[in-house]
Amino acid sequence: MKLNIVKDLLGARLLTGESDERLARFDIHSACGSDLMSDVLAFVKDQGLLLTGLVNPQVIRTAEMMDVVAICFVRGKTPDESVLALARERGMPILTTRYPLFIACGRLYNGGLTCGEE
Repeated sequence: MKLNIVKDLLGARLLTGESDERLARFDIHSACGSDLMSDVLAFVKDQGLLLTGLVNPQVIRTAEMMDVVAICFVRGKTPDESVLALARERGMPILTTRYPLFIACGRLYNGGLTCGEE
C-alpha cells in the first residue's frame, strides 16, 4: 500500500513537508501499532508503518533501527519540533491522525494492510 493511501484512510495530516506525490513513492508492506518500543523492536517488519501515541525522540530512533518507512502518531498527538527535525534528518515521513490506535489499525486492516504475516 502506498503511504498516500494510508494518509487518506486515516484522515491523517502530514507533519514533515513531503508532498502527496512524494508519499505515493513510499511502499508500506505492514503496520504495527504500539506504545512499547520493545514490542516495535520485536515485531516490526521491513517497510512497515509504526502507529504510536508516544511523541519522544526514541520513537524516531527505534523506527530507524527497524527500517520503518513512516510513523503515524495517533489520538491527534503532535511531537515537538525537535522530534520532527530528527525525522526530517532521516527522511522519515511523519503523520498524525485523530483516531485512537485501535481504530487507526482497524481502518488500515479494512483497507487491505496487514501485519505482514498473512
